[in-house]
Amino acid sequence: MPTNIERKKYTIDASGKILGRLATQVAGLLRGKHKTTFAPNVDGGDIVHIEHVDQIKLTRGKETKKVYYHHSRYPGGLKTTRFDAAFAKNPGWVLRKAVVGMLPKSRIGRRMIQRLVIK
Repeated sequence: MPTNIERKKYTIDASGKILGRLATQVAGLLRGKHKTTFAPNVDGGDIVHIEHVDQIKLTRGKETKKVYYHHSRYPGGLKTTRFDAAFAKNPGWVLRKAVVGMLPKSRIGRRMIQRLVIK
């Protein structure tokens, strides 16, 4: 694994941007896909700071239609949370969840998400 990886710091203003399009941009920067030295088995991505997360938008009225699911692992334990309730409680969680879904589900992906800073 190369030790001379140069990491740039990107600051993104999220005000007025669409959630999914912003998440794909952030996931690409965290993964390092914009670099010529990209390799899927190397954690060569950059550091990303996101500001004004509370001003993110969704398209076509998904604020009330989008639902997040999780299970308590007990019978009948399916829990649901609507987007507007989750966004009102913690807007950074919504963006982080979207980005995590676009990163690899492995040790490398867990290291990549640590370089995401949401203000």
